[in-house]
Amino acid sequence: MCGIIGYIGDRPACEVIVKGLKRLEYRGYDSAGIVTEDGGRLYIRKGAGRIDDLTEKLGFLEMPGKRGIGHTRWATHGIPNDINAHPQTDCTGRIALVHNGIIENYRELREELLRRGHHFDSDTDTEVIAHLIEEELKSSGSFEEAMRRALLRLKGSFALGIVYTGEPDRLYFVRNESPLVLGIGDGENFAASDVPAFLEYTNRVVFLDDREYAIITRNSWTVKSLDSGEVVEKTVQEVEWTLEMAEKAGYPHFMLKEIHEQPRAIRDAIHGNAGIIRSVAEEIAKYDRIFIVAMGTSYHAGLVAKYLFQRLAKKVPIVEDASEFRYEFEELVDGNTLVIAITQSGETADTLAAMKLARRKGAKVLAIVNVVGSMATRIADFTLYTHAGPEIGVAATKTYTTQLTVLAMLAIELARVLGTADQEYLDELEAELSAVPELVERALRHEASLRELAEELKDRRDFFYIGRGISVPTALEGALKLKEISYIHAEGLSAGELKHGPLALLEDGVPVVAIAPSGKTFDKIVSNIEESRARGAFIISIGDREELGRISDVFVQMPEMDELLTPIVYIVPLQILAYHLSVLRGNDPDKPRNLAKSVTVE
Repeated sequence: MCGIIGYIGDRPACEVIVKGLKRLEYRGYDSAGIVTEDGGRLYIRKGAGRIDDLTEKLGFLEMPGKRGIGHTRWATHGIPNDINAHPQTDCTGRIALVHNGIIENYRELREELLRRGHHFDSDTDTEVIAHLIEEELKSSGSFEEAMRRALLRLKGSFALGIVYTGEPDRLYFVRNESPLVLGIGDGENFAASDVPAFLEYTNRVVFLDDREYAIITRNSWTVKSLDSGEVVEKTVQEVEWTLEMAEKAGYPHFMLKEIHEQPRAIRDAIHGNAGIIRSVAEEIAKYDRIFIVAMGTSYHAGLVAKYLFQRLAKKVPIVEDASEFRYEFEELVDGNTLVIAITQSGETADTLAAMKLARRKGAKVLAIVNVVGSMATRIADFTLYTHAGPEIGVAATKTYTTQLTVLAMLAIELARVLGTADQEYLDELEAELSAVPELVERALRHEASLRELAEELKDRRDFFYIGRGISVPTALEGALKLKEISYIHAEGLSAGELKHGPLALLEDGVPVVAIAPSGKTFDKIVSNIEESRARGAFIISIGDREELGRISDVFVQMPEMDELLTPIVYIVPLQILAYHLSVLRGNDPDKPRNLAKSVTVE
């Protein structure tokens, strides 16, 4: 969740680092700090609070030096305060480092170091690493050797940026189960938790794998194995994202920009996978036991995939939270199992752990990922990319609809391979999928009326989202969006469950959002709307049948489409409604409290 940015070159390091930290704010943080080096001296400024406030208060942009490292911290050990903010240092003040992750054995290491005379200032697990390197340096021939020996003693996850005054021409960066990527420039080099941090300066990148470390200077970079110290050959890749893609482009918030980018993103997802989808479908057709693992919004995409697979390919996957998969299904995973892992970042800790378990048990793993070169892509046997581009807002929007697009493509092609659906129907469905970007554009035209609706509802305390069949995941995702950014209690559920408890909570004026496309359960959800309306609920219906307007307080009319594709389009007005409710309630939808974009620790 934390963010790391490092720089060495001829520019003022502080300026590059502050910009990088700003572009990493979406990862979530409660404090921030910077270390620069100049003339053999480390300059450290850090504190709890937002980057803009700290920049003014602490003078981040006045720090000298042309090499340095910055950090945004999400507290795991020690409360968010100035002392616990990173960077952390050793006793000598010559080593400073920043850390993303959790050191599981830090207590025993700390006790050992205390016995050896080390003094600790913070409550963090991170500070242990600096002192451990200091201790190893006493008996090592080089800083690199001391660092490697120290890090081999750590248990847990860590991405590290390290600066040492004794080596004024280099910086060190280390990855183990937390993301790090190098940015390769001309006479300057970078490292960061994510590409947008340095995208203004270069689009040439090198992704680090687990248990690798990098040494960067102004004019060179080297990657080595943490375990052996041997050089690892790496390939420089060029990312297609532009800086403009990673910025707001005139929208008041990243989230709104990304909602409006969905037609383009869906087109890119279709075009980007057209050439590979057949071979992936042929591979997964071999498996009868299929698990789909994911977390959060990606989990809701997995639930949609379940309906697509069972309706089209006649395969019924088990969809499970990645966090629970390891503990409940380990004995059922073997060489005859396929695991489909869905993760936007490719760095979600629980999903990566589930993927690693699957590989250990001999299963095949398919990853559906947005970030090229991320850890999930390196664990998986094969990968489908969503091609959504960078998503800065914490609440997933375009990454969700592109996940659904890729899953729909896969289900259609799998049905073709297996011969489980009428080929003419599959051709029609594929053609309709290619038209979904235009349908999303039509859905976006409801924004003005949805903003007016948000004005009316901004003070409501509870919302219910209901659907039937393949619309149930849309209800769940719509409720999640509202909870994430507006801080209004919202519950998503199957409409058939209303009479089994939730109906007791309905009273005058409580909003009930009904996802009601034409399909096999349309008549059923109409009945559920009627029973909610009879209890005084404020009904908001989203569907394509005009009769919904007669039984609803608000009717959001959607274009006609096959029911199987409605989750891609019907979520759009729910995203817009959540966004405007958030803004009208005075919240920042890009940075919801207590949440981070990538959950990289369990």
